[in-house]
Amino acid sequence: MAKTLQEQLLQAGLVDQKKAKQIKQQKRKQKKQTPRGHEGVDEVKLATQKAREEKAEKDREKNRQLQVEAELRSLQAQVKQIIEMNRIARNDGEVGYQFTDGTKIKKIYVTEAQQNALAKGQIAIARLEELYELIPKGAAEKILQRNADAIVLLNQQDSQEEVDEDDPYADYQIPDDLMW
Repeated sequence: MAKTLQEQLLQAGLVDQKKAKQIKQQKRKQKKQTPRGHEGVDEVKLATQKAREEKAEKDREKNRQLQVEAELRSLQAQVKQIIEMNRIARNDGEVGYQFTDGTKIKKIYVTEAQQNALAKGQIAIARLEELYELIPKGAAEKILQRNADAIVLLNQQDSQEEVDEDDPYADYQIPDDLMW
């Protein structure tokens, strides 16, 4: 018949009878101290629960990032649609209009009426991918609400400019479209 490990160790002379009894008593005490149904703290269950919680947190973060990206794509599509629907044809303009886009100076050709409207703030310049389009002020304001980077130029007319009382040239306004 199969002998237990303890009996085999006794026969081989590796453990004496006294040591075997002590080990048996320790096992019995240990069994009595743990409540039934709970054989110690189940570390595997704790580890899997922690792993599930971490995965759920990562999934929530990933979903939040995907939602933010989807909202950005939606706003970009709205901006593109507004520009395409409201663009003003330049009709082979002959007047060069220079403006700054970031740190670069760009130039587009517009008609004289469009140049005046740009200077007065009635028309704005919007960036559509690599091109620049003229759009009305109302459309530019809608785009500013969605993506301010798409509007390159929108002149604002300040009717309440502070004028120094001692300025001898206060009666003479400098035109915005002054060509040098």
